[in-house]
Amino acid sequence: EVSFKDLAKLTAGFSGADLENLINEAAIFAARRNKRMIGLQEFQDAFDRVVMGPERKSRVMSPEDKETVAYHEAGHAVVSFHLIHTDPVQKITIVPRGRAGGYVMPLPEDRFVYSREYFLDQITMALGGRAAEEIFFGRVTTGAASDLQQATRIARAMVTEYGMSERLGLPAYRDNMSNPFAGREYGYGLTGRDYSEEVARAIDEEVKRILDDAYERAKQIIRDNHSKMVKLAATLMEVETLDRASFERLMNEVDSAVSGSVNGEASESVSEQSSLDAAA
Repeated sequence: EVSFKDLAKLTAGFSGADLENLINEAAIFAARRNKRMIGLQEFQDAFDRVVMGPERKSRVMSPEDKETVAYHEAGHAVVSFHLIHTDPVQKITIVPRGRAGGYVMPLPEDRFVYSREYFLDQITMALGGRAAEEIFFGRVTTGAASDLQQATRIARAMVTEYGMSERLGLPAYRDNMSNPFAGREYGYGLTGRDYSEEVARAIDEEVKRILDDAYERAKQIIRDNHSKMVKLAATLMEVETLDRASFERLMNEVDSAVSGSVNGEASESVSEQSSLDAAA
């Protein structure tokens, strides 16, 4: 069954032509599968193709690369699952599309304004893939390149545009180099900035602090949820793609198993203590 509410969230910002293209792609998928109606899977596949690009079926990953990608994407998903201010995970896949080796697709919630906490959680989630690589393999790869760019962009905007840094305070720090219509006379000297080198250095240090703090937070979440990471990565290596329901079910099953194990050990300990007391 197609949830048009979820579909509307996924396609926020799409123009009429984009939506038409999406529906046409979904219809093509349905026809190839000999279906008379377009289902949720067809819409999802069409969305992936339109936004992320076609599947790269010719690209064959080695077992080592597949494992790395699986843990990388599992890192994003598990970190997101345990943060408050992130959107629900709609899909996780390690099937290469476009330039991506795999990806985690969130289901955006309706927001008109964004809080500091939201941005910090977004940065933490973005760094979850690299954190997983470091913890499970003791190394990092180029797979986190776009994640680092995204996290840095958010952190810099927090500091220079939104006044979300206690150290830099409320001023908005403008960089005219990004504006082709702003002449040098409006910048600071010949740098194209309206702030000094000292402030520029402070901005760089603050951005780095935000990223470092978020990275440590991501690593701690992954360490605390080691069993979920292993289970999710193993499942991804087997089936390659998980939807929201399957992902959340897996997360909750691991929670239940761990809780049951702990309760069982506690009951066994109480039983042993009772036996010792009776014998005494």
